[in-house]
Amino acid sequence: MAVNSLPRKQTAIVLFALALSANAVQGGELLRLEQSATAMGSTYSIAVYGEDQTAMENAVGQAFDEVRRLDELLSNYKPESEWSQVNRFAAARPVKTTPELFGLLAACVEYSRASEGSFDITVGPLMRVWGFYKGTGHMPRKAEIETARAITGWQNMQLDPAASTVRFRKSGIEMDPGGIGKGYAVDRMVNVLRRNGIKAGLVSASGSSIFAMGTPPGEDGWHIEIKDPHDQSKSVEEVVLKDESMSTSGSYEKFFKADGRIYSHIMDPRTGYPAKGMLSVSVIAPLTIDSEAWTKPYFINGLEWAKTHGPRKLRAYFCEEKAKANQPCVWLQ
Repeated sequence: MAVNSLPRKQTAIVLFALALSANAVQGGELLRLEQSATAMGSTYSIAVYGEDQTAMENAVGQAFDEVRRLDELLSNYKPESEWSQVNRFAAARPVKTTPELFGLLAACVEYSRASEGSFDITVGPLMRVWGFYKGTGHMPRKAEIETARAITGWQNMQLDPAASTVRFRKSGIEMDPGGIGKGYAVDRMVNVLRRNGIKAGLVSASGSSIFAMGTPPGEDGWHIEIKDPHDQSKSVEEVVLKDESMSTSGSYEKFFKADGRIYSHIMDPRTGYPAKGMLSVSVIAPLTIDSEAWTKPYFINGLEWAKTHGPRKLRAYFCEEKAKANQPCVWLQ
């Protein structure tokens, strides 16, 4: 997915473009500020408009502070993070969590229930056995897949709202934030920007999960291009977003080839195998946590399932592997 007005080359924790004409505000034009930073294994980019350069820089700085804070909370790569602490100890005893983490995990359980298990926060063992944890993937043995699948399942999480504790019913359960963390972080960053008075801005997590705040000067919204899954230098659709999010999941993002077949990192936790049949799915929703979470069930289950099971508040764009030549992608409104 390409985001119009955002730079193609992103650098870590540095200012890469800044419109700071002293005459811009005097002439009635707004200043534009863009920055990017790395956190949670992704590059986060922010583009905002405003009249006060110092206030804009402060707002953007606080938004990046927020995503770095979330990296310390939600990382499954950092042993000291609260997420890792739950993974390490919840099979032995109930683990007390902060209200923030408990609320996020409760939301994950609801996504799992509503998606009939095609979204599953406990997919960690399968991601490891398929080599997608800190890697680009490889073909595991069938016995390895079955062993990992036996310790995957959101039903094995016991959440106690009164005590704010999490307990795993089986040893080996491992939560993976990869399907929800970016969306949650983008929403939190948007909240920080809004609290600091920013009315027009675009927040992007590696280009795959974005939120569009307000509108750029002279525009009806933020114009976003959806990449062609066959050729990412081209686009198959353009959407205009205003105060809403869009997330895209595609088989081209991370995959490997074995025996003439492509295996993507988008895992169907119910079968233990990467999902097949879809090339990409883009979901538009009021919140980025929703758009990111629902791209996985839509990708795994396909268009027909989404027609009857997807939330009504969502719009989605499906690109299937065996689509018609004259209609490679279709909208589900």
